[in-house]
Amino acid sequence: MVRVLSDDDVASVLDLEELLPVVADAFEKQRAGDVERPERPHYPIGTGLDPDAPDDPAGTGLCMPAYVHGADYAATKLATVVEDNPERGLPTVTAQIEVIDAETGQSVGYLAGNRVTSARTGCIGGLAARELAVDGSLEVAVVGAGTQARWQTRAIAAAVGVDRLESIRVTSPSDSRIDCARDLEAELGVPAAPVESPREAVTDADVVVTATTSTEPVFPGGALADGALVIAVGAYAPEMRELDDETIARAARVFADVPDEARETGDLRGHEGLGVRPFGDVLAGADGRESAAEIVVLESVGTAVLDAATAEFVFDRAVDRGLGTTVSLYERE
Repeated sequence: MVRVLSDDDVASVLDLEELLPVVADAFEKQRAGDVERPERPHYPIGTGLDPDAPDDPAGTGLCMPAYVHGADYAATKLATVVEDNPERGLPTVTAQIEVIDAETGQSVGYLAGNRVTSARTGCIGGLAARELAVDGSLEVAVVGAGTQARWQTRAIAAAVGVDRLESIRVTSPSDSRIDCARDLEAELGVPAAPVESPREAVTDADVVVTATTSTEPVFPGGALADGALVIAVGAYAPEMRELDDETIARAARVFADVPDEARETGDLRGHEGLGVRPFGDVLAGADGRESAAEIVVLESVGTAVLDAATAEFVFDRAVDRGLGTTVSLYERE
C-alpha cells in the first residue's frame, strides 16, 4: 500500500523548529559521506509545444534521488520549474516525492513536494543565520517576494528566535513585495516593510537573503554592510545568477551546501581559486567567521539529501497520525 499525502497533510505535520535539527543532521551525514546522492539530471520540457517558438522549452524538469545511510526510507523528488506558471495561477516550482522502503525497495509513500522543498530550503537559511550571522539583533533584507522568500524568513525566525529580528525589508520588481512584507509582519510580529530598491533593502542589513530565479545580480555588492551574511538560494545552474562579483570579492568566507555544484552556478563561476567550504563543516563545529566585520556568503543549490530527510520526517509523523489516503499500486503475487 502507498500512502498519498496532500499538501494539507504535509502542512499539518510540518514544524520548522522541529525540522531544523533534522536538516542539520542530514548536512552532517552528507559531510561525513554517509549518504547516496546521485547526480541531479535536469532537462528541458515542453519543447515543440508552442507553434510560434517550437525550439523553446516551456520549463525544466529535475530528478533528485537520495538516501541517508541508516534511514528507513530512500526518496526521489521529481520537480519542474516553469517561469510562466504564475500567469496561469500555478507555482513556478512544482514537486512530488516518492518514498521507498529502504529494506524492501517497495514504494510506500507519495508526497506533495512543494512544501517539503520550501521548508528544507528555508531551514538552510535558518541554520546559516543561527551559525553565521553576527551576534545580537538582526536586520533582515529579503530580495524576492515569492514563496521561498517567505520560508527563508520564517526559518530564520525559527532558528535564531523571533525576538532577535529587529526588522525585515522586502524588495521585488513587482508589487508582490507589499503583500509579502504585510504577511510576514502579521505572521511573525516583526516590523516588515516593502522597499523599491535592492540597494535600500540591503544597506545596513545584517542578513541578506536572495530568493529569486534571476539570471543577473539582484543587488549591488558595494551596498553590503561589514559583517553581513548573504544567503543566496536562487541560483542552481550556470545561467542563473543573484550575486555580483563585488559581493564575492568582499566575502571573507564562502560556504555552500554542495560546494562542487555551487562553483558551477552563475554566482561563483569565473572565480577560479575561490575557496568554497561545505556548510556541514560549520554545523560540525568548524569556525564560521573569525570576526564581526567579515562578510560571509552561503550559496545553496539544493541537495536531495535534505529532501530525503525531510520526507522521512513528514512521512513518519503522517503515519503516526493516520493522515493521507492509501492506495494499492500492485497486486500481491
